[in-house]
Amino acid sequence: MKGQGFWPVALAGAAATLIGIGLARFAFVPLFPALVVAGWVSGEGAAALGAVTLAAYLAGALTGQALARRVGVPRALDAGALLVAASFLACAWPAGFPWLLFWRAMAGLAGGWLMALAGPAVQAAVAPGRQGLAAGLVVAGVAAGITLGALGMPWLLAAGPGPAWLGLAAMALLVWALARPRWPRVAPPAAGIAAGWAAPLTAYALSAVGMVAPMVYLSDLAVRGHGLVLAAGALSWAVFGLGGLAGTLLGGPAADRLGGRRAARLWLAAQVLGLACLLAPGGVLLWPGAFLSGFAGIGVTAVLLALLRAGYGQRAGPLWARATAAYGVAQAAAGFALAGLFAAAGEAHAAVFLPALIASLLALAAAGRS
Repeated sequence: MKGQGFWPVALAGAAATLIGIGLARFAFVPLFPALVVAGWVSGEGAAALGAVTLAAYLAGALTGQALARRVGVPRALDAGALLVAASFLACAWPAGFPWLLFWRAMAGLAGGWLMALAGPAVQAAVAPGRQGLAAGLVVAGVAAGITLGALGMPWLLAAGPGPAWLGLAAMALLVWALARPRWPRVAPPAAGIAAGWAAPLTAYALSAVGMVAPMVYLSDLAVRGHGLVLAAGALSWAVFGLGGLAGTLLGGPAADRLGGRRAARLWLAAQVLGLACLLAPGGVLLWPGAFLSGFAGIGVTAVLLALLRAGYGQRAGPLWARATAAYGVAQAAAGFALAGLFAAAGEAHAAVFLPALIASLLALAAAGRS
């Protein structure tokens, strides 16, 4: 890491998660209702696109560290960022549901690579006393990408879904070009897993299940659930992103100061409250629910990353890959299950948000036992 300062390498890590998660996965949320309204896919088809992205994210989480051991961390990060941009370019062509399904899977795969690698690489490159702040900054990239995509989406969607996909590709390429010279230059993560993390990983996986509903259906809840305009759907996602930005920037330092387990319980309690708000009738608590869901659902990742590095040092990389994979497994399974429930319930949003609230309560209970 010689020659790399804290801020350049931490912000490069944030750029990786901005591209791989904030844009590759979560820019799809405000696109969900727009694709349905434009007739590119049905509501059930859009839900399936969200679910397949989650499934492919799991594959990326499981293979990201092996890719880095083969080609090195910077090249692996390049591969993930460029595959995201390629997926956006391909999705701009309305070639039918199977075409979109394949390229959304590629976006999920690349996102898994970037998420599995960016956090451990940055934390290996910074001084121990700044690892909590580094964790918050890296995961803040997710929230920044959510906010960037959501704020840009109303203008991009004015010309239709195709130009919106092209705009996302341009964003991804620009961020990659700025971050690439500053990728963390560290040794690839070693294989091997430390033991003793069953309860925290269980809580993290259950949190992931609880976050599928807002991460896939939030904008659709605003637009088709509560009758708001498409711009309001994008704005709800921007509020989610701003909440995530606050939750991540506070999460890493909170883990340093309060202890990771105590901070995790606080963040999961906020997740429960946020999902309860989203279930309020008439959408009266839509905006605080969106903010709290983002604050907790994204911020808890920064808490866990800081906790792992504090407890396991250089062995945290494989554990982080396992945590990312557990998150991916939980979200993939929940994504397909909720897509089925959504279709069976006649696309009623309570059918996906109520199970999410239950899963979040279970996550809070699991964290209390850790």
